[in-house]
Parts: sequence; C-alpha cells; structure tokens
Amino acid sequence: MSAKKFSFELITQDGKARLGKIHTPKGIINTPAFMPVGTQGTVKGVFTEDILKTNTQIILGNTYHLLLRPGIETLEKFKGLHNFMNWKKPILTDSGGYQIMSLSKFNKIDLKLGAIFNSHLDGKKIILSPEKSIQVQKSINSDIIMVLDECPSLTSDKKILSNAINVSTNWAKRSKTEFGNNKSKALFGIAQGGLYKDLRIESIQKLIDINFDGYAMGGLAVGEKQSEMFKILNETTDFLPKNKPRYLMGVGTPSDILGAVKEGIDMFDCVMPTRSGRTGLAFTWKGKVNLKNSKYQDDLSPLDENCKIRDLYKYSKSYLNHLIKSNEMMASMLISLHNIYFYQQFMGEIQKSIHNGTFQLFFKKYINLFD
Repeated sequence: MSAKKFSFELITQDGKARLGKIHTPKGIINTPAFMPVGTQGTVKGVFTEDILKTNTQIILGNTYHLLLRPGIETLEKFKGLHNFMNWKKPILTDSGGYQIMSLSKFNKIDLKLGAIFNSHLDGKKIILSPEKSIQVQKSINSDIIMVLDECPSLTSDKKILSNAINVSTNWAKRSKTEFGNNKSKALFGIAQGGLYKDLRIESIQKLIDINFDGYAMGGLAVGEKQSEMFKILNETTDFLPKNKPRYLMGVGTPSDILGAVKEGIDMFDCVMPTRSGRTGLAFTWKGKVNLKNSKYQDDLSPLDENCKIRDLYKYSKSYLNHLIKSNEMMASMLISLHNIYFYQQFMGEIQKSIHNGTFQLFFKKYINLFD
C-alpha cells in the first residue's frame, strides 16, 4: 500500500546487512533494492511492462540527459517522466553530478554557478547549478531527488578530494534550500572522500548536519579495486544514520552488490544488466555466461528455465548464440531482460537470507561466483 509521504522502515539486520522498506506515494521499495538505469526515460532494449514483471520497484533516470532531451517543457506537459514513459512506480534521478566527471571535457566547475556544460550533442552552453538540478528533477517529478555534487575521478590526491567535499557540501546546502519542505518526495545527500576514511567521515558528518532523507556514497565504482570499495564501506557505513536509506551509486556486478549489502548498503543502480546484455553476457545462478562463445552453439538449455516473462525459458542458449552472431537486435533485448530478471531474483534472495538470518551463508556461496 502506498504511503502519503516518504519514509524508511528498518525491519531487521543480519550482521550489518539490512532488510527494510522505503515507503513512497508511488509504492513500496523493498530493500536491499536494485534500480535498473533508464538514463533517457528508457531501460535500454526492455519494454516498460516487462520491467514491471521482473519485480522491479524503482528505476533511475538522469537529470542532465533528460534536460537535453526531451527537455523540461515536454516533461512538464506530461506532468513528469512517469506518464511520459508509462512507468507508474517510483523514480530516482541522478542530479547530473556523475556527468561532471564522465563528460569532464565538456564542462568546468564554478562554485557559485555550478557545472557549466557545453552540450555533448550540439555544443550549446548549459549551466547546471544546484538549484537548476533540483528544479529539473521536480519537473521530471522524481520521487527521490539527488543533490548536485562534484564526483572526482579516481585519485589519491587528498587536496582534490577535500576540495570536492567542500564544493559538494556547499551545493548540498543550496540543493536542500531549493528542495524546500516536500514530505511526499525525498532528497538524498551524496558523500565524497574517495578511499580515505577520515575524508568520508568528514563528508558524511557535514551532510548529517544538513539533514537529508537518505544518504548516498558517491565517488566509488570509478576504477578502484573491489576490495578497496568494500574496505571503505566497512570503515564508514556505521557513521551513516541507521534510520535512513543508504545508496551506493553506480554499483554494480552481483558480487559488488553482495559485498556492499554485507557492509550495510540498501540501494544500488547500474547499467550492467543491459550493457552486458548488449554484448552477449548473461548473469545466472551458475555465474556469468558469455553467449558469444562457440560452446553454446549447440546448447539446448535456456538461461533460466523458470523465467516465464516473454517466454524466456523457451529460448535456448543456442538460439541466443545464433542471434548474437547474426547481429540481430533481439539478442540484446532478450539477454537484457533476462539480466534484469536475474538481478531482481538475486535481490529477492538476499532479502530472504537477511530475514532468515542466513545472509552470511548466502554471501559465502555467491560472492566469488561472478568473478
């Protein structure tokens, strides 16, 4: 049953792994949760109705890309992205902070103005201030809104990381002011600090002082080793509020997710299921399956005999191998759908293991399966 306002309920823990529920006006999100990425109002290659059938409860959109196209005027005519793309459940939007890093050659940072972009599409100048980012996300009608932050590339330079914290804190305060008092939606702060415990704790504390509805770990999954990511999470998640959702941005593989759940993270997003689908890589309960491999040419078995969505269980690995080699777009569509289905099944089993107090056994069984 949908709530009238945003709230988070922590149900139980198994070690640091947390089982919870996020309540929003557009539906409940069971955590730990995985959000398929729909950067431009579509999860690539997958029908919206099929995403629903995978038990996906929330998807992610992107402020920067939706600002460029279709543009705010179009989204406002539809009263937001939900109606525009025919998705009735919750949506979280990234603020555009990641694009400050990923499209660094197209932008520069000004503390007062924000991120000044030259559009990667047509070179048009775009100023994405903290205030503008919140305004765009309100036009998108996001259920969970992210503050604009500076996400530095992987670096060991403490000066760069410390400066990013200062910029991000300043922008977080301005984002909070622009967001105002809206109990039906949520505003999340984003902690920076790279792989340094002291900087992470500093950033977290500054965000707690501002007071957000949830807290994200940014600046990870940017090229560091998995073990380094797990270590910094282990050292810092206990400093995050226990009664607010915790979001690790841009993560990741099933093993990335499993290791981060072990450290107390509740929410994840990644392009991995669909990007892998487009390259012929499937995730299964037996590990990764590279369907390009010739050994699957005569394999009559399906990827998952239990998946009835679009009758996926009727398609053999042999057929998928044929589609890939024939450069048929149906290959990426079927494998992407399978991967999202698997990810949500995986999250469901994680939730069950935390509920049953068997998470540590589940962790040991699957942590190395996807290497």
